[in-house]
Amino acid sequence: MYRVFEALDELVTIVEEARGVPMTSSCVVPRGDTLELLDDIREALPAEVDDAQDVLDKRDEIVQTARTEAETTVSTANEQAERTVSEAGSEAERLVAEAKARAEQLVADAQAEAERTVSAGQAEYHDLTERARAESERMIQAGRDAYDRSVEDGRAEQARLVSQTEVVQAAHGEAGRIVDEAHAEADKQRTDCDAYVDGKLAEFSELLSSTLRTVDSGRNHLRGTSGGYNGAGTATGSTGGRGFYDFQAH
Repeated sequence: MYRVFEALDELVTIVEEARGVPMTSSCVVPRGDTLELLDDIREALPAEVDDAQDVLDKRDEIVQTARTEAETTVSTANEQAERTVSEAGSEAERLVAEAKARAEQLVADAQAEAERTVSAGQAEYHDLTERARAESERMIQAGRDAYDRSVEDGRAEQARLVSQTEVVQAAHGEAGRIVDEAHAEADKQRTDCDAYVDGKLAEFSELLSSTLRTVDSGRNHLRGTSGGYNGAGTATGSTGGRGFYDFQAH
């Protein structure tokens, strides 16, 4: 590169010292010296300059090739992105479908368990009701029998006492007392029977309330775990549970 600058300085000196052509701005320079200096410059130029010129000559081709490769890369990336998005959508749809099926299965299982529990509760209710009714009838009958016996005993005692003038008044009092005791015993037995029936019904009511709380808790748990699919899951649960709430209302 030093020889290049040196040759250029010599060319400048030759041109500056050249003899001018009259009436023009041209000059006369020695051809041989000038060509020799130009050859020196050409030989002194590094190979990188020639390579750079080749790059400049092929610039448009390189730019076009780079643009084509860039467009190809972008197109490939877009296709890959679309394929990835499509696969992700398919996977999401599959997961949603599985979650929906699982939720529906859980709801169906909960409904079946609720129906089984309600059926068992109904059977228990009928059994308790029948036993309470039988016990009530037995106690009422026993009270009636005791009442009838007390009345008969009172009447017999009254008839016996009537025959004795001096104790007629006492007999009336005793007979009234016996009749009152019979009535009181009958009322007591009726009260005991009602208390027994009420207790059994209260036990059954507590059983049903516990069952309903368990079912509601299960259903609320299912709603909470079906997040992105709440609308359809709730609609299915509401329709499937209609018979259960109809029974609760009755």
